[in-house]
Amino acid sequence: MERLKLVLQYFQSNSESISNGICVVLALVSVKLYTSLDFNCPCLPRYNKVYSFGVMVVPPIILFFLGVLVNRHTGVMVDEWMRPVGKRSKNPAVVKYLFSAMIQRAFLAPMVWILVTLLDGKIFICAFSVSVDPALFSGLPNNTGLDAIKIMAKVPCKEDVIFRNSSFHKAVSRYVRCYSQAVGWSVLLFLIVLGALGRLIKPCVDDHATFLQTRYWSNYLDVEQKLFDETCVLHARDFAQKCVVQFFQDVREDVDLCPPQPHLIQHFTQESDEDEVERLHGITKQEQVDQLLQKWYFSKPELDITKTYKPRMHTTWKQGRESLSSNV
Repeated sequence: MERLKLVLQYFQSNSESISNGICVVLALVSVKLYTSLDFNCPCLPRYNKVYSFGVMVVPPIILFFLGVLVNRHTGVMVDEWMRPVGKRSKNPAVVKYLFSAMIQRAFLAPMVWILVTLLDGKIFICAFSVSVDPALFSGLPNNTGLDAIKIMAKVPCKEDVIFRNSSFHKAVSRYVRCYSQAVGWSVLLFLIVLGALGRLIKPCVDDHATFLQTRYWSNYLDVEQKLFDETCVLHARDFAQKCVVQFFQDVREDVDLCPPQPHLIQHFTQESDEDEVERLHGITKQEQVDQLLQKWYFSKPELDITKTYKPRMHTTWKQGRESLSSNV
């Protein structure tokens, strides 16, 4: 139980791990969808390839856009790309890094779908059974009155009456499935080799220090956005609490509309007295909050934290000087 809590805390505190986990879940969902859905080939010369192309392309496109939507890097990248410059300059390398990370994660589920369809072979048989030369196999049904193209188009439909007493469709299906699996394993091998080469060559080509800087600032943008959301929630709660307390204080004397409840009024008054001091920083109206949010969007503060510590340092230096003079 403790290990499970540690794992959950890790995923909750690390948005990059959350994105990786969501992409893995999408990949598993794509495998589950393919195994649970029933694909029925039309077994018609004109529509077999169209149907197979739709199964091979449409679900991966849907999974790709789902991967883009659920990836947290998407929102951070768009916000950084669209925001005004203000007091903080933009770094194109950070946007490029976020885009690359988003694309890599979004392509995982579509590639899993394509590999599963190729290794299974059903869609490949539906698409390319017409392209197989029937002379390579024995047992072609000749007494059906159909030409060879229509017979080959019906190979994926093994329940068809023309293959009732013939093993022709099994031989053709086995032949095309071998090609499909060969293509699937070749694609998988190519992706593994490409990933390994990219992992080995990238440190030799790119500057590792620049990469660390880019990764740091991309993480900074992510953390800053999360902290901004959390701070907005706390600020909105304090502001709403102040408005609610003010409302109850105004209607305290109105006995007809709202009978007095001293315990509630005392509770709200005590909380407002404790939290009201320096929590809202002088903001008392909706227009002031809107101006504050507008200022944050159009002119984000520059990355200079020395301004935060200057008053505290000045106070500490002043107190030390006073203590020295008193000792003298």
